Amino acid sequence: MRFGNLRLDLVRGPGFRLDGGAMFGVVPKVLWERQFPADERNRIRLATNCLLVRGSGFTALIESGLGEKWDPKDRDRFAIDDRTTVVAGLQDLGVRPEDVDALVLSHLHFDHAGGATRLGADGRTVPAFQNATVYVQAEELAHARSPNERDRASYRPDDWEPCASAGKLEVVTGEVEVRPGVTVVPVRGHNAGMQAIRVESEGHVAFYFADALPTTAHVPIPWIMAYDLYPVDLVENKRRLLASAVSERWLCVFEHDPGIPWGRIVEEDGGARRVEPPSP
Repeated sequence: MRFGNLRLDLVRGPGFRLDGGAMFGVVPKVLWERQFPADERNRIRLATNCLLVRGSGFTALIESGLGEKWDPKDRDRFAIDDRTTVVAGLQDLGVRPEDVDALVLSHLHFDHAGGATRLGADGRTVPAFQNATVYVQAEELAHARSPNERDRASYRPDDWEPCASAGKLEVVTGEVEVRPGVTVVPVRGHNAGMQAIRVESEGHVAFYFADALPTTAHVPIPWIMAYDLYPVDLVENKRRLLASAVSERWLCVFEHDPGIPWGRIVEEDGGARRVEPPSP
């Protein structure tokens, strides 16, 4: 998609499954399973939709997906389907891993940062995008290095520490424009240090919500995840961001939605909101 003077492309990473109840929190299963049917282990199918942003003199990748550093036990646990990978998706667009000069991670949970590193020929973990600066919020990195019992299982140091060792990890604080038109925006709620990504060019705005709005089913303000550590903060941030998304006609990216990866949120009579696919 041409987007002002930028080009945007969706890059599909591996699919996976998580518990449906955890993905929808207090929302009853009878409601959420209409949109996301569960398997026999109560898991729903999810995507890892990454976003490639190309502009004059830069190639930025937003998120890296699950990566491929998984043992058989975890592949079964999460039903990982890596017939589609981020690297293969980039190659389909004529982009090599070494062409990426910025990798923006919303946070460091394994389904977002897993693809930032790969196994080298000698079995050691190395940066997957050797020429890319990796951007993450300072608060998130500090927590990821010292997580608590509540979310320790979501962090795998091999996903980011090789980038730090290679001098490729850049820590930012607050709103920062990391490339022309590409700005990270802290959104407290899913955790304390998550950042969304705003892409803007010639009056057009795209917004990568990450886990603040993981699927189109999470558009209703009270539909949040059990994984969200600060639910009240998230509700207020969703209220604010969704109002802007509707009034300003943002192109919204839904990272974990396997069916509708992006679109514009419109408000109908009565206040209900739905997602329209983007125009060609």
